[in-house]
Amino acid sequence: MKNRLKVLRAERDWTQADLASALAVSRQTANAIEKGKFDPSLPLAFKIARLFNLTVEEVFIEELIIEEPIIDN
Repeated sequence: MKNRLKVLRAERDWTQADLASALAVSRQTANAIEKGKFDPSLPLAFKIARLFNLTVEEVFIEELIIEEPIIDN
């Protein structure tokens, strides 16, 4: 899942360690979420959104997978 964490963090001049501390997670976890390698749990997603005074939808962007229609011949 894509997100705006890097931009939001940079706007506040926070390091990943600062973000991790504010969320009570490891820096490695904050890094993985920021890079889209790990999707946070729902409670953590809400905690992140509250930290930035945003909604979950304003922080996280759903990646839609468009499937090709199946054509029967």
